[in-house]
Amino acid sequence: MADTTLSANAKKRTASRVSSERRSSRTRRHARLRKKVNGTPARPRLVVNRSSRHLVVQLIDDVAGHTLAAASTLEADVRTFEGDKKAKATKVGELIAARAREAGVTAVVFDRGGYVYHGRIAALADAAREGGLEF
Repeated sequence: MADTTLSANAKKRTASRVSSERRSSRTRRHARLRKKVNGTPARPRLVVNRSSRHLVVQLIDDVAGHTLAAASTLEADVRTFEGDKKAKATKVGELIAARAREAGVTAVVFDRGGYVYHGRIAALADAAREGGLEF
């Protein structure tokens, strides 16, 4: 009977292939999304970039190529915030909504960056909506 267990090197190769496929799939989804989503001065693009630990959000005017506002879990007040990653995403959503109001922005186009609208991304979007952003 053949042994079906994988060696350590085979496991590494498999994990590497899976992570590269996951990365390329996200890039493909984001490219498909970006064909349709474009930020204007009246309605900038709310871009989400997610890593395993952090979340970075920007309001971008694609016509001028400028970032109007940004918020992140890397900021000191969010870093000290107690809670899990989803709670921190909610805090970042509230922050970006407040900074958007300061910049005079009320309506945005949501660019989830190819990430699935679930978990931290959904929590961020819900908090931004509650903070007054319309999308």
